[in-house]
Amino acid sequence: MHIVIREAKANDIKQIQDIAKKSWHATYEGIIPNAVQERFLQSAYSDEMMKKRLLGSFLFVAEVEKKVVGFANFSPVKEIGEVELGAIYIYPEYQGMGIGSHLLHKGIHHIDGVQSIYINVEKDNTIGRTFYEAKGFQLVEEFDDDFDGHTLKTVRMVLQV
Repeated sequence: MHIVIREAKANDIKQIQDIAKKSWHATYEGIIPNAVQERFLQSAYSDEMMKKRLLGSFLFVAEVEKKVVGFANFSPVKEIGEVELGAIYIYPEYQGMGIGSHLLHKGIHHIDGVQSIYINVEKDNTIGRTFYEAKGFQLVEEFDDDFDGHTLKTVRMVLQV
């Protein structure tokens, strides 16, 4: 399987929105109520927000056989060399094939000045937590997060690069 990682373009937006929706529903079923998921996805992945992401952050897509199957969204570098990995989502049927590793690697090596990457992940998201732990992220904090009226148990994990 040949994986191509590249910077996202405006014509990738609809595919990114679809990936976000399908991977969120697969990941958070039974963890976050569906209505809360839908409100978040409609807000965070609206056409307007996607345009802002393209202009104001690092957004990469993963292609397999010329089909976009995953994406990663990194914040700009902060003064102390810190970058937030705001999202890394892959269609469920493509998970476990190394695509997430390629997306993470692209962010580490493409973003100038990055010294550490942090992610906030729902504590019960075992798929995500297992992935980040395998990549060397360390748990640094646990906290409750009010997510549209639903309390999430959230963990912050950091990778020193």
